[in-house]
Parts: sequence; structure tokens; C-alpha cells
Amino acid sequence: MAADTENFFQKIVNIFLSTRDPEVEKKRQLKLIAKELSKSRYKWYRPNSEEALPGMGKFFWEVYKVVGSAQVILANANSSTVLKNVLVEMSFSDKQTSLRDRLTEEAIKERSKTSSPKELSTQIRDELSAFMSEFSADTVKKIDALYSQLEMLVNFVSFDYLFLLKKFDSSLPERNFSYTPKFETIRGEYVLEDLKDFALVAYTLPLEADWARIFAIVKAYREVEPVAIGQWNKLVNILSDIKKTGVMEQIICHLSHDPSYHVTTEPVADRIVDTYITKIKTQTEMTLQQIQQETKMNKVGELLRQVFGTESVLRLKNYADKANPAFEKKMLGGYLHVDALNYLKAFLIDYFKRDIRALTDLFLVRGKWSLPGLSTAYSGSFHELLELSDKITAFDDSLAEDEDLGAKLKTMLSRADRDKEVVKQLRTQLKDVNDLALKYLTTGTQHLISIARSLKAIVEDYEKSPHEMITNWKELELNSDRPIKEWVVEVYKQIYAFVMLMQLFLKDD
Repeated sequence: MAADTENFFQKIVNIFLSTRDPEVEKKRQLKLIAKELSKSRYKWYRPNSEEALPGMGKFFWEVYKVVGSAQVILANANSSTVLKNVLVEMSFSDKQTSLRDRLTEEAIKERSKTSSPKELSTQIRDELSAFMSEFSADTVKKIDALYSQLEMLVNFVSFDYLFLLKKFDSSLPERNFSYTPKFETIRGEYVLEDLKDFALVAYTLPLEADWARIFAIVKAYREVEPVAIGQWNKLVNILSDIKKTGVMEQIICHLSHDPSYHVTTEPVADRIVDTYITKIKTQTEMTLQQIQQETKMNKVGELLRQVFGTESVLRLKNYADKANPAFEKKMLGGYLHVDALNYLKAFLIDYFKRDIRALTDLFLVRGKWSLPGLSTAYSGSFHELLELSDKITAFDDSLAEDEDLGAKLKTMLSRADRDKEVVKQLRTQLKDVNDLALKYLTTGTQHLISIARSLKAIVEDYEKSPHEMITNWKELELNSDRPIKEWVVEVYKQIYAFVMLMQLFLKDD
């Protein structure tokens, strides 16, 4: 009787001790887990010796046989833009399919042959807006959710089953399913981390997903069935039961001596619709910009041939493209108006100081104007352009390495890698240089437009009877080496073509 009483009180003491001592409670829980595992119908693990049994190897072998071929099919699928595109495009409405076909790079370039860049740009933006409006919030949510399920499938399939299985049978070959494995009992600690990794991808797998639809997407992606749907459905049922019984978590708890271990899953979320739309917007914008640039360069080439007879026009020595690589290495824009300033300098040298000057001398030196003020704008612009030609030459010369400004830029470039403050100063200096170049282009173009207007007014006066602007036309005709009207019209056309050329560059600014 005394012994029974003593045992009773000892049990009471143990209960109180277990509630106060975490280690005692931990051992008690592990003992309960071991008891549960001993009763489990999944004969994968021997708690007393902490050994993984051949039954565990057989389970993973059966999983490997189902997903082994899919590992090849779905290799790198998580990073595949093509797969994401396939999924989104399979969800298109008929209207979206039609619009998408019109928004491809090839379609846009074909349409550019019959539409102006401005018209095409308006059409593309309207169609893109209509395309995007077809994606309702609910549609986007469903597509993104479907891709998340697909991504979780890829994670499950991509698990390294072979690495785990070779621990049970070191001779097991890769994806040779006619092989008969000889699984051995092994120490459980060898597979503990593998079990944790597998539990993560298995527990994350959405077992209730529409697998027929998901496999149809994969088939559209790779043109082959990833997994036999019947085998997959059986595997899903087994995984569901494993998750329900908790046997894998129990094994991990016991092996890691951590009864509180629980598989923590994180939702896989990827907003592939937003990414798809952004990509289309970027691609269409880039295509439109490319078309606009090609149109511009074709027009530039056409006007260069008309004005200069060639597309190769080089007059500046230092404000030139050859200087830009050094700036680009420092992530700086360099000289921004090289081509346009070259063309302006060439026009002032080749045409202005020759044909335009000779014609201007005829009108301003020998011409008698009914009112002196009528020639003021013409005369002012002419002399401004004479000075501008010299200013551009001086500007270009100042950028030579042996001149103050050129030497300063070169020194700043050499110090830019070591001193961030110098980079700021260099950026400011470059802006000043480019702003001055742009000023020359703007004022030069404005003065050429002014002269063109004066020439237009002169031609109109020539054809009037009586003349209102110039009163000595007969004297001018006697002192002209060629028919005046023909000469004025030709010079006007040259100025007009050159102004058109300049405007192609100035519009960008």
C-alpha cells in the first residue's frame, strides 16, 4: 500500500516537474511523436534507432517516376518569359487576340508604310489602351493565381529526387525507370534536410488546383504532356493523405529533436499580367521610336543630298563624335548636337558665304529700297549669320586639347573616377557647351528663316507692276550674272531645305 502511495505521489511530482522543465516536456512530446510514428501505416522511419527505412526510398522513387520526365520539360520554367506569355495569351478574349496581332513589332512596321509616324503613334496608343481595358481586375487575379499554381508545380517537380534516392541506393541511375532499386535502411540524419526541403515544396503545392488546365498550358509551352494526368491525380491523393496524417512533419520533428517544428509555407505570388502589359507598352513604344528615328534619318539623308549633294558632311574638328566615347565611359552625355552643328557650319561656309552672300550683295548694296526699313530685317540677319559662322569656328577651336576649355575638360575627365565633385562640375561644363551649341543652331535657323522670308517678298515684288519694295530692278538685272528670279528661287529653295533639316534636330529639343 505504501509503494502504491509513493508511485502515485511520484507521478504527481513528475507532472508538475514536466510543466516547469522545457526539456522534460520536449522529451515527453518526442516520445508521443515516436509512438504515433510506430502506429503509422507509412513505414518510412524507425523512431527507436532514428533510421530511414526502405519504404521511404520507395515513396520517393514512386514520386520520381511520375515527375522525372517533367523535370526536363520544366527545366528553368520559373524564369521563362515564354511560359508566362503563353499563360497570359491563353486567357485572351477574341478582341485582345486581334489587337495583340496588330501590336507586334512586325505589324507596326508594316503599318508604318501606309501611315505617318504621328498617325501610327495615335492608332497604337488607342489600340494599346483598348487591349489593356480587356483585363478586368478579376481576370488579372485569376491569371496571376494560375501562374502561382504553375510555379509551385515547377518547384515540386524540380526537387532533387535523385540526390535523395541515391542515399538509399547509390547505384540508382538518373531517370532510368526500368531499373529495380535496392533500397537500404539508412541513418535518418542523412535525409533530414532533404525531408525539410521536400515538405516545403509538397505542402506548398495547391492540391485542389485545376491540373488539367495547368498541364494544357505546359503542353502549349513545350508541345508535350509534362505528366500523365492519371498518375498525377494518384500522386496528388497520396500527397493529400501525407499532409493530412502529418507523418512527414512528425519524422522531421523526431529527427531534428524539435517537437515544435512545423512546415512553414509562403505563398508564391508573381504579377505576370502587369509584367506582360508593361513589356508590350515598352516594346510598342520602342518600335514607334525606332520608326520615328528611321523616318527622321531617311529625311535627314534626303535633305543632306539635296543641300550638299552628299550625306557625309564634316566641318568641325573638336565638337565631334570622336570625343564622346571618353564622356560615355563616365556615364555622361558628351557633345549632343554634333551632327546639326556640323551641317550649320557647312551651310554657312559652302552656301551662305558664296551664293547667298552674292545675292545679298546685289540687293543690299546695289538695290534701292522704297523705304530703308524694308531691308532692315534682311540686313540684320545677314550680318548676324556672318558673325555666327566665325563664332562656331571659335567655339570648335576652344575645345581643342591645347586650348583652355578643351584642356579643362580633359583634366576633369581624368579626375572624374576619383572625385565625384569633379563629375558634377564636368556635367555642368558639358551642359554649358551643349547649350551654347544649341543656341547657335536656334539663332542660326531663325536668321535663315528671316532671310528666306525677305527673299520671298523680293520675288513677289519683282512680279508686281509697279514695284513697291525695290525701285531699280532694271539696274539690278544689268548687274546680275543670271536671271534674278531664277537665282532668288533657287537660293530660297536651298535655305528652305536646310531649315527643314535643322528643324528635324531642333524638334527633339
